[in-house]
Amino acid sequence: MGLAIQQEEFTPEEHARFVARLAESLEALRQVLQRPGFGVGPATMGAELEVALVDGAGSPLPVNQQVLAKSKDDRLTLELNRFNMEMNLRPSPLAGRPFTGLQAQLDDVLAELKRAAATEGARVAAVGILPTLRQADLGKNALTPQARYRALSAAIRKRRDGPFQVAIAGDDTLNLSWEDVTLEGANTSLQFHLRVAPKDFARVYNAAQLATAPVLAACGNSPVFLGKRLWEETRVALFQQATDDRNDSDEAAHLHPRVTFGHGWVREGLHELFAEAVALYPPLLPVMGQESPLEVVAAGGLPKLEELRLHQGTVWSWNRAIYDPQGEGHVRIEFRALPSGPTVVDMVANGAFLLGLTLGLAERVDVLLPALPFWQARRNFKQAAHYGLGAKLLWPSEAAPSPRVMSAVDLVKHLLPVARRGLTEAGVDAAEADGLLDIIAQRVALQRTGSRWQRAVLERLEAHMPRQDALAALLERYLELSEEGLPVHTWPVEPR
Repeated sequence: MGLAIQQEEFTPEEHARFVARLAESLEALRQVLQRPGFGVGPATMGAELEVALVDGAGSPLPVNQQVLAKSKDDRLTLELNRFNMEMNLRPSPLAGRPFTGLQAQLDDVLAELKRAAATEGARVAAVGILPTLRQADLGKNALTPQARYRALSAAIRKRRDGPFQVAIAGDDTLNLSWEDVTLEGANTSLQFHLRVAPKDFARVYNAAQLATAPVLAACGNSPVFLGKRLWEETRVALFQQATDDRNDSDEAAHLHPRVTFGHGWVREGLHELFAEAVALYPPLLPVMGQESPLEVVAAGGLPKLEELRLHQGTVWSWNRAIYDPQGEGHVRIEFRALPSGPTVVDMVANGAFLLGLTLGLAERVDVLLPALPFWQARRNFKQAAHYGLGAKLLWPSEAAPSPRVMSAVDLVKHLLPVARRGLTEAGVDAAEADGLLDIIAQRVALQRTGSRWQRAVLERLEAHMPRQDALAALLERYLELSEEGLPVHTWPVEPR
């Protein structure tokens, strides 16, 4: 997030200084982006994976600090809730066989995490939302005891001035009033990063916004929360409602939720998105660094923009703009919509589809956007999260002035060749691209996502046992099959 967070309460004066620093940082960013050659270089990709820790019975086990202490792997870190951990994988060039390398790295760091977790009696579950979660597993005692998480929770709660209200309707209905942000920690995701040349940023970012809905429809893995069968990707609804800092006043009704798909197609580039975040969202954590960004720029240096990056880290766009000052500096897109799991090969295939489709669509995005108003792209995202492969999505046609309605299944089939072209033209080995995209093709042909598999197994188990017991049995079968490493479309629904 740019700065270490040590304090948990802030004065009005600290907020005022922070706002002034954000304005200075935006000007510094504008000047850096105008420098000839800034951010130019080969495309790279990276990833982050969040997972849950569970005990022998499949219940969340709040031991992330103890597990982290048992490992020296610097790719492992803590997450919001004490039963979650995150892996930050090292980036690699996109050209060649990057997904083979990503799969090897995921296998390696997961093996190390499982080793460390076992010393605390924990197992590792890569799943969008743990099906065994209960209300008793959440609440203030579930929050990882670090200042940054306490400060974030307190800041959101203070702005909201009341409990969070969660209402999600699927096969079942969830209505819940909650006092802290730990509901958000129920979500675990797989995030991809793609380095983009600054001059190409608007085009590629808009393509990412287009691509996210059909990819998400094919990747659902979060159908159950607190014993309720909800959306195919319940994380999407839960994340927005569990971190909504708006209160019930008339003034707040005009504010925007901090978890957002965005507010329109990007026209100018990365600076536009940072400026939007500053304009639309009050700061939550006004922590100041030591650096004066404009002084650094005037001296020919590369500013860290710590305050601006910290603020951007408290606005949770499903596709987020990133400025990275490391080395010679670059910009990238963080893709935040995909769930964790079910297996490493599924996750790598999901990433290949998402990045490939983004790059493939970017070539024609200027032609496609006039046929799809932004609100329809945002609707697609919500429909994909709710209904998965059962969604009806709107897709722009170059030959018609208005978008056509397509089933998610048909749209994904239509877009897989676009994803392949995007990957191979970026230098990805054709055989690697074909193998991974074939996993998506087979998953869609059989309509067997992680969410669909969980729903089918739960239905069969519930015929013989109460739901909570069925959910525990479901997770056991999920963990057993995910350990085998075969993609989810091959998983049997009936017990073997």
